[in-house]
Amino acid sequence: MPGRVLDAEFARQRWLAGASVHSVRVGDHRWTYLEAGQGPLIVLLHGFTGAKENWLPLMRELARTHRVIAPDLPGWGESERRADESYGPSEQVERIAQFLRHFNERPALVVGHSMGGQFLGLLGARHPDLVGPIALMSSAGVRFEENSFGREVMAGRNPFEVRTRAELHRYLGIVFEDPPFVPWPADEAMVRKRRLDVQFEQKVLDSIGRGPEAFTLESEMGRIRAPVLLLWCRDDRVIDVSAAEIFHRGLAQSQTVLFAGCGHMPMMAQPGNVAAALREFIDTHSAEVTPIGSSAQRLAGRG
Repeated sequence: MPGRVLDAEFARQRWLAGASVHSVRVGDHRWTYLEAGQGPLIVLLHGFTGAKENWLPLMRELARTHRVIAPDLPGWGESERRADESYGPSEQVERIAQFLRHFNERPALVVGHSMGGQFLGLLGARHPDLVGPIALMSSAGVRFEENSFGREVMAGRNPFEVRTRAELHRYLGIVFEDPPFVPWPADEAMVRKRRLDVQFEQKVLDSIGRGPEAFTLESEMGRIRAPVLLLWCRDDRVIDVSAAEIFHRGLAQSQTVLFAGCGHMPMMAQPGNVAAALREFIDTHSAEVTPIGSSAQRLAGRG
């Protein structure tokens, strides 16, 4: 049973990170999330086709000093999906707002990757009371310099679609500069899950990538009052690094950190470097974190 192999690998990664699985009903959905560590709260929001498990290498680093929560966003992974609901930007932003209120603690940092960054940016613009510092990692939501991925999306296709093992390994080659080795039967388990999500993924991509709300963040980002860390890999073939400069110009207060050699998944490819950048950003802005109720740039090398 291929699924057991994948489950065993995730269990191993949870053990290394000291993470446990939790479930809570917030609003109209049941959320499943990972939690590890103690201390000030960090919340991690995954991207399109992603899951809470994407964050486990980074959680292992961050949990040494912080309490870290990484949910499956509603509709994704082990969180609830409802056939009569939409999972586009506006709906998900309101659900994330409810989820953060559930913990009754303004996070020391919220990090959003790709689609999760798009949602987080809109959250910062529309619910500034809920967040202090935020980090947009390889974030969607702006018109970046044209690349193959963007052209495919705008043509109505899903470049991440996976129905076969060959397509899975092609997908990994898009999102990683140095794709991880995923042997059989783990790759077969991943394919079976992704195959079931093909229609859902297409519907979500219609909303976040080419629908009326696809670039709403570009027009709303000026309303974000929180300090923002923009974290990218120079060789990102999904959300081109030019997006970081677009965010930088549109945000009132931002800092950019660029890495080399990690593609679209810096939190998995370089968790140590990413954790160091996030901790430094938190330390710089820790005084701005209160209970709920300028620019610099540097290049980090391959880690």
